[in-house]
Order: sequence, then C-alpha cells, then structure tokens
Amino acid sequence: MMAQKQRNGFLATVLAVLWSFAGIRKGRDYQLDAEQLNPKHVIIAGIIGGILFVFTILAVVNIVVSE
Repeated sequence: MMAQKQRNGFLATVLAVLWSFAGIRKGRDYQLDAEQLNPKHVIIAGIIGGILFVFTILAVVNIVVSE
C-alpha cells in the first residue's frame, strides 16, 4: 500500500484556498484536501484571503479613481 503524503500544514491549506479562489481544482486534489486539511485552518485561511482580496480591490479602485 502506498503511503499518502500528509498535507495538513497551514501552507498547504493556504495553497488550497488560493486555488479555490481561482476556481481551478482537480477532483482528486479536492478529495485529498477534504480528507487531510484541518477545517479550522481552511476557515482562517479563507477569511484572511477574503480580507486581502477586498483590500486589494479597494486599493486598485482608489488608484484608478485618483488619477
């Protein structure tokens, strides 16, 4: 039986959340994420990613409007 690589670190969670923001994810990778990632880490990474996304959009809009 092949040993599965544990991907439960916070970096793996952040990468999975970034891929989900982009909307690009293979079904097999999604299943591995669902089995191996810590749900608390996913929630935290999602909130941080969402906040960063909103502030990035606000910054871009302010730059465009101010010129």
